[in-house]
Amino acid sequence: MYFTLLFLFLIALIGMLFCHFRRKKIICRIKCMDKCQKCSLVEELAKPFGYAFHCCCGFFSSFTDAWQKAAGYTWFYDYMAPRFQMVFDSLPVYFDYQGKTWLIEFWKGQYGINTGAEIGVYHADRLLSEAEYQVALFHAVKEHEMLSCSLQLYEDNGQYVQISERHWWLTAFLPGVFSHPSDLCLKAAVYFPEEEMLDAFRCGLCQAGYPPEDITVQGLCLSFTFHMPLAEDYGLLTRFHRCLSQFLNHIYCRLFVWITRPFVCTEDRVLYLYYYLPFVFRRLMRLRRFHRRCHKKNGCRRPKCCRRND
Repeated sequence: MYFTLLFLFLIALIGMLFCHFRRKKIICRIKCMDKCQKCSLVEELAKPFGYAFHCCCGFFSSFTDAWQKAAGYTWFYDYMAPRFQMVFDSLPVYFDYQGKTWLIEFWKGQYGINTGAEIGVYHADRLLSEAEYQVALFHAVKEHEMLSCSLQLYEDNGQYVQISERHWWLTAFLPGVFSHPSDLCLKAAVYFPEEEMLDAFRCGLCQAGYPPEDITVQGLCLSFTFHMPLAEDYGLLTRFHRCLSQFLNHIYCRLFVWITRPFVCTEDRVLYLYYYLPFVFRRLMRLRRFHRRCHKKNGCRRPKCCRRND
């Protein structure tokens, strides 16, 4: 019995020493890289997941040709999101334009261990009735249909991130930052190709319950601020999943900061996670992983400017 305990103790000691020296080696490896090397490597690692890394700002955003584009959008994605540790407020805006029902949706909240925001541009193949909104599959717009959008994500302590680009799914995700959706404020702007489309979207926004006096229109640009959701009609099970997911997200964020504590910069933390705990890195990058699962179940560039203030 004593021999077995001694053997287990030695195994544990060897394991601890191995982890210690491995950790030191990884820290030294990252510190020996210059900033350009680090950013290039993080970009290379993030690309297969459909995301670009913006080293100057320390956040991830989606490519215009990301794999998520093939999945399109359906209401079921938002319904399932809390089951995958994604807790956000959403504002879907439906409107009819050129013989199709369009959907431009806005999200802000917590995506696992990332605080983030999204603007998605989709349309159906035809005109839909309101009863079909929650069952229809909306397709991501094609390249010539993409809209120039911008988003500014704020919290109570100041601005988090800003990004502008012509896109079908404009996103910004900040790793290791925890937020409650109600504490986040999303200032969004969408540039439309013609006044007819802008007016149709504005009507859809008003029908969604947004006050007309809070909408700003300058030329073909419409902007507004999304703070509190216009309607929160979550069922008991969804409320449970949201609370549980936020509890876990808070713990995971603290663990992320603690595990990567030898570093401060986002690129250093992400690389350290990749070398030290690669399976955790993969979890970090699956910001919208439920899209793929839901899609199977149902059968179904760089931005011009960016800024982050901590």
